[in-house]
Amino acid sequence: MNQDLVSYYSDRAKEYEKVYLNPAEQGDLQSAEKIFQDLFANKTVLEIACDTGYWTERIAKTATSILATDINESVIEIAGKRKTEKITFAVADMFDLKSTEKFDGVFGGFIWSHILRQDLNKFLEKVKSFLKPNGTIVFIDGKAVAGTNHDLKNITKTDEHGNTFQTRKLENGTSHLVLKNFPTKEFLFQKLSKIADDINIINLEYYWIVSCKLNKKYEQNESKS
Repeated sequence: MNQDLVSYYSDRAKEYEKVYLNPAEQGDLQSAEKIFQDLFANKTVLEIACDTGYWTERIAKTATSILATDINESVIEIAGKRKTEKITFAVADMFDLKSTEKFDGVFGGFIWSHILRQDLNKFLEKVKSFLKPNGTIVFIDGKAVAGTNHDLKNITKTDEHGNTFQTRKLENGTSHLVLKNFPTKEFLFQKLSKIADDINIINLEYYWIVSCKLNKKYEQNESKS
């Protein structure tokens, strides 16, 4: 993963959950919580890039169990305070994560936008490798909304692959060039259709949510191998 992005989230750990205090976004957060609890009810879940465990704690209310991972030890230390019998936290890079366990579902909160466009196929193949047959995949991320931190006017760089970046300053005074992509509905379908069926995109006011099922063609190939 991009090292400046890793450094950014490490420095941001103590102030991260302030993003969930915006009064205007409370309706979206409540809707997302209900959606995730329905999708992951009675399922074993692998969460990638769990940050401080905000979504981990909420999904755990209906899930059977959650293995929540993040590359930054600083956020895992904070998230660990939410640990329960259902929740296990671990420091792990999502691209190098190794597990012999297969899960009913994989969840990624606000991580799609931080993956380089040219790395998405590799990332989704990795996600696929952790799922049981008919496994559920769910992502949530921010929409480009005018007048917010995600306003397209705040993009300070676009590279040759179409990746967009924002320059962000933290409370500790550090400044970071942060990868922040805003995929279209068509782009999400294009990428996810390579590994998944039943793709469903929900557009909230500030966030988008996508859920899908592991591709049946892949399951058939796996059973023959």
